[in-house]
Amino acid sequence: MAITSIGQDAALYAEPVVDTSVEDRTSLTNDDFMTLLLVELQNQDPTEPTDTEQILTQTSQLATLEATDNTNQALADLAASLSASNDFSTISAIGKTADLGSNAIVLEEGSVSSFEVYFPDDVEYGTVELLDSEGSIVSTMDVGTNPSGVYQFDWDGTDSSGNALESGVYYVTASYTNPEGDNLTTRLGAYPIESVRFEDGQTLVKVGSSYVPLENIVEVY
Repeated sequence: MAITSIGQDAALYAEPVVDTSVEDRTSLTNDDFMTLLLVELQNQDPTEPTDTEQILTQTSQLATLEATDNTNQALADLAASLSASNDFSTISAIGKTADLGSNAIVLEEGSVSSFEVYFPDDVEYGTVELLDSEGSIVSTMDVGTNPSGVYQFDWDGTDSSGNALESGVYYVTASYTNPEGDNLTTRLGAYPIESVRFEDGQTLVKVGSSYVPLENIVEVY
């Protein structure tokens, strides 16, 4: 017999378990409809039996109800199938480039802003440019010689002369030359899709070092 920590009989003092769940009976199922029809036939007055036409009408209604239920179930199954198909079709985007639609970063005066830029080609040399809202270059950062890939940059918020810039929105582009001597450009906000993750009913794609919702991507190419 279970004994509580104060020596009392737990079976006597335990809270009773009550099932508070309520079955939804706001609509009739096919079985309910058939049960009602059979009860009606069983309890009809033998001297005044139910009209045959009425029985046929009720039977027809039962058939219609069953057909509607089957259609609703088929549509639900189809919707689930299409949803799963759409989710997994995203996997085919792995390896392609996702564009987030913006190359903007937000600078808070006195702080460092970190961002990532993707270089589709090997870099022989190049620079990252920070632009203000008027499109003027306010600062540049050396890219160095590196293979293609995603690279992180840390900007201290100063201009080319070392002066601290005001808080605000700035834009990131890059100009570089590959080993073949071709002049190329890229910008923040465009990254290769490395993987796809499904979490809590949401599709997330890995771009750079972050996972972003699929709906945040404006173009895949």
